[in-house]
Amino acid sequence: MNSTDWAGAIGAAGVFLFLVVAVRQVAATWRARMLATREDQYKRLAAKYAELLEDNVELHRRTLEELTVARASIASMEKMMRSVE
Repeated sequence: MNSTDWAGAIGAAGVFLFLVVAVRQVAATWRARMLATREDQYKRLAAKYAELLEDNVELHRRTLEELTVARASIASMEKMMRSVE
């Protein structure tokens, strides 16, 4: 092998190494973007869950209030019916 062959081999190895590094960096960048997108989706999902949970708690509170009113009304009607008998 003469010096031209060595220079060509080293140049080819350098180009190959550059391509490997470039492809790995592109893949790492793509993966980081995917993870960031997924993280954003999880944050939106958590915010929506928190909002729905608050709505559910409010509905539960209102249902309990209505049940309390209904119980008081039924108790009043039972008392009135007992007084009629």
